[in-house]
Amino acid sequence: YADSCVGISVELVSVNFFRKPVPAAGSGFVITDVGYILTNYHVIEDASKSTVTFTDGTSHTATLVGGEKDSDIAVIKIDATGLNPVIIGDSDQMYVGETVATIGNPLGELTFSLSDGVISALNRTITMTDGSQMNMIQTNCTINSGNSGGPLFNLYGEVIGIVSAKYSSSTGDIFSNTASVEGLGFAIPMNDVSDMITDIVENGYVTGKPYLGISVESVAADVQSYGIP
Repeated sequence: YADSCVGISVELVSVNFFRKPVPAAGSGFVITDVGYILTNYHVIEDASKSTVTFTDGTSHTATLVGGEKDSDIAVIKIDATGLNPVIIGDSDQMYVGETVATIGNPLGELTFSLSDGVISALNRTITMTDGSQMNMIQTNCTINSGNSGGPLFNLYGEVIGIVSAKYSSSTGDIFSNTASVEGLGFAIPMNDVSDMITDIVENGYVTGKPYLGISVESVAADVQSYGIP
């Protein structure tokens, strides 16, 4: 399924010192034969332009179909047909110790790098950099910047997760008392987001997202006089 995987390069809305769009990179994979591609929301967030590249070197400009920021998933589309979509597996059937592999675009320049490992843990509650929490599959596959949005395969070639995050450390000093972080990567279980993906493809957004009807405001002083805290 290497030809089902893509490298994604994006130009962000922000510009650098030279007034050029800031480049960024990620990964993704084909989910339909007519050009729908799944990736992470944070890969294409604030992108002014997204380009996907296949193993044969062909590139396509992608448009955003829709996404779900809280679940960190997004669907983009290219003008192409006859593509080779991945087969989606059942992430609920995975066990700790099973071998998995990922194909991605580490550092934005080593496209279609394959890395294997095992499932280190299931149902990890991971706190993201923005403070949100997500349920994740933990793996020791080598994951670096640029791998985000790539597929996590089981040994049958089925995608059971979306590579999304890793623990990292800025302390690489060999004289430091703090060891650098290695082998702690995380993927979103496919079963957690499969219905949302279908919604995005069909409607452009998640239709079944619940909301709690509560509004909050400070208690006015005249109301507090009645003993309301």
